[in-house]
Order: sequence, then C-alpha cells, then structure tokens
Amino acid sequence: MHISEELTCLFSATVDEQRDSYVIEVPRSEVEDGFADTSQAYQVALLSTTSESSEEDSGSANTDHRVDHDRQEPPVDVGEHRIVEITEIGDQGDGLTRVERRFVVIVPETQQGERVRIQVQTVKENVAFAEVVERFRY
Repeated sequence: MHISEELTCLFSATVDEQRDSYVIEVPRSEVEDGFADTSQAYQVALLSTTSESSEEDSGSANTDHRVDHDRQEPPVDVGEHRIVEITEIGDQGDGLTRVERRFVVIVPETQQGERVRIQVQTVKENVAFAEVVERFRY
C-alpha cells in the first residue's frame, strides 16, 4: 500500500450513523497539534482493520504503474535516538509520534502525552517502529 507524502494525519476512528449520514470524529489533538485545520476541507481514506488480504493489497489488481521519482526517504534511520512526545494511541494500543514531514513512528508500551527517548528499530517506507530507551518526567 502506498501512503502519500501529502498525508497530514493518521488516526483510528469508528464510523457512526447519525440520521441520514455517517460521521467520523477527528480527535481534538489532531486540530490542537496543527495536523488538521477546521477551516479546511480534507480527503479521507478508509482502511479496514481486518487482516484479510485482497488482490488489491497484493498489488496484482493495481493498474497504476507510475513511479514516484520525487519520493523522499524516511526521515529516520535504524539505530537513531530521538526524544519525542507520544501524541496519540493507535488502534493496536501502541503509542504514536510524528517526526519530520509528519512521518509516523510507532512506540509500543507508551502512553499518550508521555515524553520518551526512543531508539528506532525498524524503518519502512511510510512508518517506523521504535523502542523506549528512557522515560522523562514532566
């Protein structure tokens, strides 16, 4: 799956029925942290949380064969240490933080609002995984 560099925020939400429409709630922190602006319109992508794979997921049904020559490398490297604040909790219960270009780093065993020093363990095209090296008190 390709995730655009234009991605401004990533969060989990449920789709709620309200009268003749459906509503997805945007977490307050997305607006307060500057990732979303209430005066702007956004495109929304819905990704299923099921683990079923489809032809589209495997790429065999994908007819878009364009190559993005301007694609930037992830802004973190394996082994890199950073001090970050966990801004939200993902749908699997892991802490999430964003670094340059709003690149998402997943940090297990952390709480929202926690400030930690992390060491990056794995880097993928659109997400990285890190472990806590040190926890800071406010």
